Formats: sequence, structure tokens, C-alpha cells
Amino acid sequence: MTDLWRMSGTQIADAVRARRLSATEVIKSHIARLQSVNPMINAVVQEFPDEALAEAKLVDDQIARGHDPGPLCGVPVTIKVNIDQKGHATTNGLKLLKHNIADFDSPVVSNIRKAGGIIVGRTNTPAFSLRWFTKNDLHGQTLNPRNASITPGGSSGGAAAAVAAGLCAVGQGTDIAGSIRYPAYACGLHGLRPSLGRVPAYNASAPDRHIGAQIMAVSGPIARRIDDIRISLAAMSGADTRDPWHCAGPLDQGVYVKRAALSVTPDGMSVAPEVTTALTQAATTLRASGWQIDEVDCPPMRKAARVNATLWMAETQFAARDMIARENEPDAMFVFEQMSRDIGEVGYKELMTALQDRVGLIREWAAFHEDYPLLICPISGALPFVQQSDVRSEADFRTIYEAQLTQVALPAMGLPALAVATAPVGNIPMGIQLVSGRFREDILLDAGAIIEAAGPLPGLADPF
Repeated sequence: MTDLWRMSGTQIADAVRARRLSATEVIKSHIARLQSVNPMINAVVQEFPDEALAEAKLVDDQIARGHDPGPLCGVPVTIKVNIDQKGHATTNGLKLLKHNIADFDSPVVSNIRKAGGIIVGRTNTPAFSLRWFTKNDLHGQTLNPRNASITPGGSSGGAAAAVAAGLCAVGQGTDIAGSIRYPAYACGLHGLRPSLGRVPAYNASAPDRHIGAQIMAVSGPIARRIDDIRISLAAMSGADTRDPWHCAGPLDQGVYVKRAALSVTPDGMSVAPEVTTALTQAATTLRASGWQIDEVDCPPMRKAARVNATLWMAETQFAARDMIARENEPDAMFVFEQMSRDIGEVGYKELMTALQDRVGLIREWAAFHEDYPLLICPISGALPFVQQSDVRSEADFRTIYEAQLTQVALPAMGLPALAVATAPVGNIPMGIQLVSGRFREDILLDAGAIIEAAGPLPGLADPF
């Protein structure tokens, strides 16, 4: 059987655990798929087939000895190039960091290995992981395998493109302003931004990040099936003392009321008719499954987005401005200029005010989730954008930034959110976003599974 790359992660783990397949067979199939398809889309920018096969043998050896390797038993996974993986460059899409070889695995990589996952490659990101598009001067541009004319998303665009094309079953991504959820949306997949602290984070190859990234940036999975998101979260969330923000706790947090808020136009954002249709259909599906759905306004998104952008720019202006200039990557420079112009120079007063505002927003959202354990809202107000459209003009950038309101807002409160793929619009992927209270990923996954079951299931893309 040569097309094992078509299997879901859960199917692979079950088959390898039961010895119906070997991990080595699975990885050979995915390596062949990667070597055949990746040159067309440039999703995986660091390959190491011998290393992947050696890891597969270790999994097979564990099973032969009667041990269960873990929830990702034999599952092929990719890692984003802004995450430390021992022996490989943590480039973050930068020429300046092309020789930044990691001496240690980050916690999320360690946890994936401990859970039996097998890393088959490292995926592309825009320079500085700064955009909802994936292109840089070091690794080049990643194309969307479902439709080359539109972005694969960003900053985890390489991860989403790899999953959609069958190069891996699960792609690890990071999200500080939509970088998991938007690539999942653009590539017709599911993607989970976990709660702050759920998945431990640390890169030894770089200085510790400043307060904005510490309280907003997370790692999480992108996959074609909700079950794969579930087992990936279980694997990624293992405890690690290197992250002081990590909070160990059960993934199943117990009984909840099946009551959801539907906010089609949060804070008055403009929403395309196709997005509205997807949201109302998802609400109808949940209602038919016993959920109470009320169409109500959610707490502030714009104020939260402003907090996010202020904290993000505080770090970028303080710690990365010189590096952005030295990298001299035109797209990153343009985006940084636009964001700095919108927020202004962030000083002590602006930083302290943003942190103060954040506390009030967390309190308001927590009260909302007491009444509505689930929120249904747009991932983006627009269909996936045309490639490189954010850097065509200042007006285009502002239009795109406005459409991404929910992407930017939710990380400010550390909330978990799940992008769920729904029926495409012609050859354009489509999806909706589910949001719950902190550490209630179980609610997201339960509701996401209901919407997924209503179909159609995300398929595999054969590029172009």
C-alpha cells in the first residue's frame, strides 16, 4: 500500500499501535509524497528523510517490545521553522538566522516525540512570522495546494499547505494573531489555537520573548480531522518546566451547558455573504444536535485587537526594529511600517495602559462565557485573500487588517479558538471559528466534531 499519506492521523496511530501497519511504512509513504508534491508548493523548507525513518524505527521497536508510544503513535508531523528542533536551523524565515542551529528541542517538539509523533520536515513562515501570507527571501513563497491564486495563510502557511497536500497528517503552528486559525481557514482545514499556557513554549536558540509574546503566542495543531486535533493537543500539552506560563490540567474539564452565542458581525465588522452563510449553517447544525443558539453581540473585539497590536508592536519596535532593517525583506518592512503607523510608537504609558485594559477584557469575556460557553463567529470577514495582496498598497493592507479583526483580538485574552472547515465556495476554502473560555478546548472540539460530521470532510489537495 503506497498511499498511506491519505490516512488521517488517528487512523495511522490506531493502525500502527495495532501492528496493522508499521511506522516505517507510513513514513516512507509520506516521504515519497513530500518529494513528489512539495516542489510545487514549497511548504516544507527543511527535509531530513533519514532522520524521520530512524525515528519511525524507534516507534516500531517500542511497539515490538509491547510499549504504547503515545497518542501520536507513528503519526507524521511537521514543525514550523520558528520553533527549535535539535540539529536544525530556527530561521523564522530570515536570512539573518539561516545558521541558527538549535541545540535542544523546544517543549512542543519534545512532547510530540514523547507521544510517538514522527517529524518529517519543517515548514515555511513569512519573515518574522509577521503576515497572513507566507513568503520570505530565505525560503521563498509557499503556495496554497487547493488554489495557487490565494494565500495559504500565515504565518503557519507552510504547515497548513503541508497538511492539505498530504505531506503530513498534523502540522504544528504558532498563533499570536491568527497564525494557526487563518492558514487552516485558507487551506480548508481545522486549526486549534489553545489557551495560553496549555502547550508549553520555549526556544533556547533565542532570548526569552517580551511580555506581549509571553502572554499571547501559543503553539497548536492544524489537521484534516477534529480527532487529529484532539490527539495532537493531548500530545503537545505535556508538562515542561522550561515554560513558567504552562498550566498542567485535564483536557476534559467536565460538564457544560450546551448554549452558544452566534455573532455574525462582531463589533460591527464587515462580513462577506459567504461567511454569513457558513456561520448560520454551523449554528443550524449545532441547534439540531441539541445546542441552544442565541444571536447576540459578543464582548469587545476592537479594543482587544488594539491591546494585541500594542503589545505586539511594543516588542517588535523594542527588540526587532533593527533586525527588520538589517534583514531588508521588503514585505516585512512594509507590514511593520503599516502596523507601527496604526499603533504609533509604544512607550511606557501605552504599554501599561494596554496591560491594564487586558485585565478588564479578560474579566468581561469570562463573564460572557459563563452565559455562553461557546461563541460562533467569523475567522475572517472575507474569503481567503489573493496572494500578496496585503503589500499592494496601504489601502489594501488596511482592508485586510480590518477583515482579520477576530484573528487579532482573541489572543489578547489568551482564549482558545478553533477554526473549523466548512463547505468550500467553488474552489475557495471556507470555515467558521469557535471560541470558548480559557482551558475549555474540550467544548471547542465537541462542537467542532458535530459541525465536521455534517460535512463535507476536508479532503486532500493534489496541487494544480
